[in-house]
Amino acid sequence: MIAVTGATGNVGRALVGRLLAAGAPVRALARDPRRLALPEQAEVVRFDPDEPAALFAGATKLFLYAQAGTPALLKAAREQGVRHVVMLSSGIIQEGADETHPIHVMHADAERQVRDSGLAWTFLRPNAFATNALQWAPQIRARNTAVRGVFADALSAPIHEDDIAAVAERALLDDGHEGAAHRLTGPGATTNAEQIAAIGRAVGRELTLVEVSAKEAGPELFPHVPQAMLDRLLQTFEATVGVPPEITGTVEKLTGTPARTFAQWARDHAEDFRPQP
Repeated sequence: MIAVTGATGNVGRALVGRLLAAGAPVRALARDPRRLALPEQAEVVRFDPDEPAALFAGATKLFLYAQAGTPALLKAAREQGVRHVVMLSSGIIQEGADETHPIHVMHADAERQVRDSGLAWTFLRPNAFATNALQWAPQIRARNTAVRGVFADALSAPIHEDDIAAVAERALLDDGHEGAAHRLTGPGATTNAEQIAAIGRAVGRELTLVEVSAKEAGPELFPHVPQAMLDRLLQTFEATVGVPPEITGTVEKLTGTPARTFAQWARDHAEDFRPQP
């Protein structure tokens, strides 16, 4: 049995589908199971850390998002028989990184807690998520053709969430991933302006990015980012302007299938950007 936390999330949902298709027994853990629309083969359990037996009894492997309360959760998982944890971390963890950055602190702490748990571990360290582009969805759904955003020339190599799930699937089902930290990226560099144009092609509209200053960025553009973290995040984005991003071949190496382009991601998510009826 494989327990999957964050089963309502983009990566977790894709992973559950992949594991079920491979014939693996899956327990999907979610704080609100009503939000799940998974195949009936999945065992769906409400994520309640106070009920470790319900979460982990019979499970030997765990897919974990970095989160508060990780040490207690790992202890409970180990006591119930889990032996290997695959954790979704962040590509910000690398040599020479700013270790005071709040995203680095969060993920570095979580990785340390996993290492200290006594469980075998595998870390997945993706850089930019293609799903970050959903920040522009409200503007595009409102039929705007000029999309406001920061740093039009910022470069990244966004990775499709299903490519992260594909690597997680291999790490959970195949031998040889214990103690590995897999760095994950998409297959090529793209600017924010190019991402907007790709989304436009996917939905059949011509879209352009209108750059606004970082000082103007706030809840409208980053509604889910706390203000205290937003300032550091904007500094991180600014540092990528005109700078070629890291590009790895890890997805293809581990899965046998090349990582998908941002244009493919945009086509897969076209409905997320179309006006709602």
